[in-house]
Amino acid sequence: MYAERLILETDKSGHIKNIPILPANKQVEVIFLVLEENKKVINRQPHPDIAGKVIINEEIFDSSPTSDWDSH
Repeated sequence: MYAERLILETDKSGHIKNIPILPANKQVEVIFLVLEENKKVINRQPHPDIAGKVIINEEIFDSSPTSDWDSH
């Protein structure tokens, strides 16, 4: 078993738009999580005490080994 995340949209009647093609001759378990309509985009900002005061002196990518980076 493996998971695949799909975000589907519905029309005014609640019918699914653009139904995806699913694997042939398989059973598929579906769990619907209704997303909130007004999902806010968070605009992150530094704390006012440090805003504009950060100075990068050297190459920041050398501060941690490549093996520590996420490999998405």
